Amino acid sequence: MALPALRNLDVTPVDQDGRPLLCFGDPEGYVDEQLVLSPHAFFVAAHLDGQQDVTDIQYAFAQQFGGRLLMAEQVMEVVNLLDEHGFLQSERFYAIRDGVQRAFAEAAVRSAYLAGKAYPNDPAELRVFLERFFTHEDGPGEAIGEVCAEGAPLRGLIVPHIDFERGGPTYAHGYLRLARHGKPTTVIIFGVAHTGGPAPFILTRKAFETPLGLIATNADIVDRLANACRWDPFEREIVHRAEHSIEFQTLLLAYLYGSDVLIVPILCGHASEDPAEDDLPRMPEVARFLEACREVAEPSENRVAVIAAADLSHVGRRFGDAFDIDAAVMGRVEAGDREDLAHVAAVDADGWYRSVMRDGNARQVCGLGSIYATLKTIEGSVEHGEMLHYGHGPDPAGGMVSFAGIAFSAKA
Repeated sequence: MALPALRNLDVTPVDQDGRPLLCFGDPEGYVDEQLVLSPHAFFVAAHLDGQQDVTDIQYAFAQQFGGRLLMAEQVMEVVNLLDEHGFLQSERFYAIRDGVQRAFAEAAVRSAYLAGKAYPNDPAELRVFLERFFTHEDGPGEAIGEVCAEGAPLRGLIVPHIDFERGGPTYAHGYLRLARHGKPTTVIIFGVAHTGGPAPFILTRKAFETPLGLIATNADIVDRLANACRWDPFEREIVHRAEHSIEFQTLLLAYLYGSDVLIVPILCGHASEDPAEDDLPRMPEVARFLEACREVAEPSENRVAVIAAADLSHVGRRFGDAFDIDAAVMGRVEAGDREDLAHVAAVDADGWYRSVMRDGNARQVCGLGSIYATLKTIEGSVEHGEMLHYGHGPDPAGGMVSFAGIAFSAKA
């Protein structure tokens, strides 16, 4: 009998007292707990494709390890361990998934999924945690203070969605600039749907919980955008539950404004029928949706700011490359990023897309779609963008991620 297949999981090499191990995690967030396996146990897990049985795995193990015998009980020990953690496509996991989806669908509020994990859950601790990125030597060097600026809000902002420990100073440059302009009534946030599937854009009407207050959605704008969709923008709404790209932005908006701002949370999936094509996003549904975004973001209609929660390049062994990170690699990445970002500063969405895709997106710029959507939404109302900060951070599994802060003010 074929064994159940392994789910699509994140696998990260870890070192435990000099012993190389593999750490499994659930990118969809249905299972919070991680699981660490030995290389031999990982071999068994990697062969769980829904086709092979115990004997097949025993044979493959013997072929790989010079005839070494793996007992059937050892195979099943690994299989049962994975199943207990919800890492297999089995009835146990389906029950977990269905329960999580049901609870999320019934909730009016999207809970702060990463509170207490990626940032403090206590409001006082959280304020100290965030403030240090503003006063950091690589940050803007000053705290937010009292947010009471007059005038028009900032039209657009590109900031990271990487964790705060790596991207915190870049976040701070961007959000300080947002605070120095007039307060928006609504912020449209284009995040990245890391596990989003085929939908071009995914909407939610749920309010976002943060330790610093609840941020409600602008239901009128969400409904207007939903009406512009030729697909069901709520079909994959569950992706919002564990996706961090928008969560981190709501946290900083609450840090600036408390609950006195509305959001339009939009997760970006695939903007092109063929993401390998060196071409513009060609789906007419995308153009129709982004035109609707541009209309609701018109300064004459609303005090709307638009944020792209977007990281840039992902390179190194952690991301499938066959090379280690050194100064030469980092230099090439930065040169490529800055060449692409010149189009962003020029508010040239099509040029940005073509620039990133000229080599098939070899640097794996995950913010391609969210930056494209932001530029299309604000084009015509801004003249250029200002680079506030560029940075990069190492990936502990061997790699690097780059990111930038760019601000767009309204035309004078």
